[in-house]
Amino acid sequence: MSIDPRIIVALDFADPARALALLERLDPSACALKVGKELFVTAGPEPVRRMIERGFRVFLDLKFHDIPNTVAQACVAATRLGVWMINVHASGGRAMMLAAHEAVTRSAAEHGVPRPLLVAVTVLTSLNADDLAEIGIADSTENEVLRLAKLAASCGLDGVVCSAVEAAALRRSMGPGFKLVTPGIRPRGVGVDDQARVVTPEDAIANGADYLVIGRPITAAADPLAALRDINASVKARA
Repeated sequence: MSIDPRIIVALDFADPARALALLERLDPSACALKVGKELFVTAGPEPVRRMIERGFRVFLDLKFHDIPNTVAQACVAATRLGVWMINVHASGGRAMMLAAHEAVTRSAAEHGVPRPLLVAVTVLTSLNADDLAEIGIADSTENEVLRLAKLAASCGLDGVVCSAVEAAALRRSMGPGFKLVTPGIRPRGVGVDDQARVVTPEDAIANGADYLVIGRPITAAADPLAALRDINASVKARA
C-alpha cells in the first residue's frame, strides 16, 4: 500500500459490530485505524483481520509491558496478524524493547509479511507532572519523554507514542526519521474528555508529529467521513 495517512482513527468501543460498521463510513486512503484493549479483549483478532482485508492499515494499540519473552511472543503474534503498527511501553526497559524489535523483524521475515512499525509509549497523555511525581518520577514530563524516547531509539524502535505537546522537542532531539505518534488530539471547539495534554491537529503537525490519533471527534460525528476529511484538509494546509 503506497498511501500513508496521517490520521489514525481510534475505534475505542467494546462492540465489534459498531467498529466494523464504521468501516463503511471511512476511507482507507484517508486514515488508518487503531484497535485498543477494549475492542481486542471483547472480540479478539477477527475484527483486525476484517479491517486489513478492507484495505485499512491497523495500529494494534495493546501497549505490551511484561517480561521480554512474553512481549516478544505477543509481538510475533501481532506481526503474523498483519498489522501496520505495534506499541510497547518504553518503561518496560531495554531488554524488553530489544526482544520486541528482534521478534517483529524475525517474524516478518519468516512469514513474508511487511515488518510492522514498532513504537514505544513514553508518558500517557492522561498524565501530568503531579501524576508523575506521585509514582516517583521527579523530572519534568518533557524530560521524562525525551529520556524514554532516546532509550527506545537505542533499542532500534521506529518511534514513540507521545503527546504533541512534547513533539517539537522530540523532533529537534530525535531527527526527521523517528516516528512520532500523537494521541490527545482535539480539533478546536471539541472537549478534552479524559486527556490531560491535548493539542489541535494543526498544531500537532506544526510540532513535528507524523501520525495523529483521533477518536471521538470522528467516530461520534454525525458524518465520520466528512469529519475525517475536514481534519485532513486542515492538516494538509498546515503541513
